[in-house]
This record gives sequence, C-alpha cells and structure tokens, in this order.
Amino acid sequence: MAATAVRYLRSVGSATAAAPAAPPGALPRPDLRAVPDDERPPVAPAEFRRVLGHFASGVTVVTTRDADGPAGFACQSFASLSLDPPLVSFMVARTSTTWPRIARAGAFCVNILGAEQGALCRGFAVSGADKFAGVPYGEAAATGSPLLDGVPAWIDCRVHAVHTGGDHLIVVGRVEALGAAEEGDPLLFHRGAFGRFSP
Repeated sequence: MAATAVRYLRSVGSATAAAPAAPPGALPRPDLRAVPDDERPPVAPAEFRRVLGHFASGVTVVTTRDADGPAGFACQSFASLSLDPPLVSFMVARTSTTWPRIARAGAFCVNILGAEQGALCRGFAVSGADKFAGVPYGEAAATGSPLLDGVPAWIDCRVHAVHTGGDHLIVVGRVEALGAAEEGDPLLFHRGAFGRFSP
C-alpha cells in the first residue's frame, strides 16, 4: 500500500524523497520504526484499543469512484486539518482494499453519518461485500465521488498528500466542495458501540 501512495504522489509531481535537513536549533525528528520480533511491544495492542476506545468520535463513510465503479469504507479517524487552504485528513489501514482505488481516482467524498445510520456504517465496515447494494447515492459536486443519500454533511476532496503512520496511511484531502443539512444529530462511536449526542 505504501508503494501505491508513492506512485500516486509521483504521478502528481509531489516530492517523495526524504525531507531536507532541519534548520539549526530544530528538534530532531524521531525515526519511524517497527518493533522487532525479539522485542516486547511497549504497549499491548488490546490495552491500546481499550484505552483509546474511551475517545468518542464521529463516524464517516469515505467513498470514491474509479474505473471499476463505486468504493468506500467506514472511517472514524477523520478530522479537519487546515482552514487556509481548506484541508481534511483521514487514516486508512495499509491493508485496506479501498485505499488503492482512492489513490487511483485521486479523489474522495467524506460522508458524515447521522444518528440513525448505524446500519449503513456497519455495511461499509464489512470487507469483501458489495457495500453499495441497496444504498442510494448521488454524485458529489466537484469530483463525482458517491454522495450517500440522507447524510447530514459531506466533504468532497481531491487527494493532496499521503504520509506514512505505522500500520496506517495518513491521507490529506484538499476540499473542493461541501455541504450540510440544518438539522440532524451525529452518529457517535465510543468503546466499541454506537451512540448519539444528548445536549
């Protein structure tokens, strides 16, 4: 998957070489490294998931369209990144089968899910299934990526940059168009379960 990211960045003329030397006085950059087989991980994966599960998040479905049709996956690791220029980000596992299709298309739409769309989220969280079966959608304004019917908000983007992040990739999108309904509660995810906002 990292090779896919590098190929994408090269195709659009973005730099993929090592960053230039830090200016004098700057803090050193930590090396990215994996834990060797003979070294104990500093944090047990199960404990990592348990503790991080206490952080409640919204839930999205990131969609794209390539030559093979629509594709998408459920994603809770989405965030706004920059106002000027308008950038957002999401994280995707290196093992994702949807990510290479997003990279090929060079565009995606973040569909922010509402409180009643837990079943829709579950459908897009399943690997290998026809995730769009029975799911009505249109086209996002700028890129034509699938815009799911009934979502309270959406952000239409082109891939701006891709960074490595351990077993995930950090995808940065430049916002081309977006929209939101005036009403509607968000779908929340907390400690492995869906919930809703109570003001």
